[in-house]
Amino acid sequence: MWCIGELTAEYRRRMYELLELYARPYDAREPVICLDEKSKQLLRETRQPLPAKPGVLLRQDYEYERAGTCNIFVAVEPRGRRRHTEVTARRTKADFVGFVCRMLRRGYSRVRKVHLVMDNLNTHLRSSFEEVLGVKVAASVLQRIEFHYTPCHASWLNMAEIEIGILDRQCLARCRADPSILAAEVAAWQKRRNAAQCGIDWTFTRRDADRKLRHHYVS
Repeated sequence: MWCIGELTAEYRRRMYELLELYARPYDAREPVICLDEKSKQLLRETRQPLPAKPGVLLRQDYEYERAGTCNIFVAVEPRGRRRHTEVTARRTKADFVGFVCRMLRRGYSRVRKVHLVMDNLNTHLRSSFEEVLGVKVAASVLQRIEFHYTPCHASWLNMAEIEIGILDRQCLARCRADPSILAAEVAAWQKRRNAAQCGIDWTFTRRDADRKLRHHYVS
């Protein structure tokens, strides 16, 4: 919200809805899952790094070559203390729908419903499932998903942004030109985080929002 000077009634409605959702008691039958994507530039070393040895860290040259880009899906269940990631070449509707379906099948096949928190990217729509899967198959998937969207210019309300920040710091800092290596390292990072049962303790409430942001509110 720091890019705009006024918060509309629609912004507040969506913000309040998400803050209420985050404040609910944890229910494993209806988990809250926050999802987002990150574009990652693939980089190739121009000089061979000097290997690490006792008392000396790995040394890399600051120069690099661009080697294209890829996409990383990140979905985190803050209170369930687990996350799901996937590296893809693109982030099309088919990529998005495939990631969500695999996540539901592998981690949430027995839940009653998932509350999926996302931003307003044009692939994050019910119609994407219908286009990719067909109306009949999509209906069986969509009956188990309730969509929740952040306000425009309010990515801070999506806890997937927090998880992506941790992924970026812990796993994505080094140069990589091979998507398969990146995918393996992201998968290993996910496994470690899940094994450690790392969650996100969200404490920002509607009262906090009104106290901090009320001078930006407009009718």
